Amino acid sequence: MREAASKIIARAALGESLQKHQRRGQRIVFANGCFDTLHVGHIRYLEGARREGDVLVVGVNADSGVCALKGPGRPILDENARAQLVAALRCVDYVVLFGEPNVEALLEELRPDVHAKGTDYAAESVPERAVAARLGIRVAIVGDPKEHSTQQLLESIRKAPHA
Repeated sequence: MREAASKIIARAALGESLQKHQRRGQRIVFANGCFDTLHVGHIRYLEGARREGDVLVVGVNADSGVCALKGPGRPILDENARAQLVAALRCVDYVVLFGEPNVEALLEELRPDVHAKGTDYAAESVPERAVAARLGIRVAIVGDPKEHSTQQLLESIRKAPHA
């Protein structure tokens, strides 16, 4: 098993690595998210994504993207910490940071076989669905029902009695 840090890879190098996997007939799955404080919903999402293929690549939003998506005070953990936490999961093969508001450019560059999204999406609401369809990438909705979120976790911490 590779060390977590060795799974975090630059975009240019990642493309080359994935082409090798595809030449071997391995199916590439791409998943993405902020992963700002890892919770059980993230684990179930990534494990579900991994079941869709042989190699799991996870795109982690850069800090600027998390702030734009989640608002002031976020992310809680910086992009390098979040990438390392995701990379430490056994089901994850590669982690790549991205700064764009969505992963259309990554889908274009990496050409995975499957684009996995969590259950907070339906096939019709996946932001990258048109790009995925054009490229022949199957969209899979994976994970458990959206009953876990970092926002909920932060609210419970704020409301907890403090000694």
